[in-house]
Amino acid sequence: MNLTLELQLASDTSEIPAEADFNMWALAVLKGRLESAEVVIRVVDEEESQRLNRDFRDKDKATNVLSFPFEVPAQVESTHIGDLVICAPVVIREAAEQQKPAADHWAHMVVHGLLHLLGYDHQDEEEAEEMESLERVILGSMGITDPY
Repeated sequence: MNLTLELQLASDTSEIPAEADFNMWALAVLKGRLESAEVVIRVVDEEESQRLNRDFRDKDKATNVLSFPFEVPAQVESTHIGDLVICAPVVIREAAEQQKPAADHWAHMVVHGLLHLLGYDHQDEEEAEEMESLERVILGSMGITDPY
């Protein structure tokens, strides 16, 4: 699997995992699913997350991860599958509230977001079960316990 990951750090939070971690988590999702992929992961603070969530999902609050799939036009050669926007303060707060290691929650957000970029969703119960099952398998392969 050939992965090109662009990590954009737009957060003042000091508790952001290393780029190698993001790369490892992304590879765990994409290996065996794609031959090559380009992904942007942007780590932001609550203000940017809230703005994007409001503008693109009509939800006026910060959220843990937003996925923006990229549909490659037929005449363009590209392996870009999309962008993830992860809100550092929300992820850190949720990990503490859920009493789980912050790194495990970061991994879960990357896995969850990338599955969205691959077309998985959780709009109904059947889709949610399929997506959550995949998340458990992928996270388990990295030694991370069931996030649900």
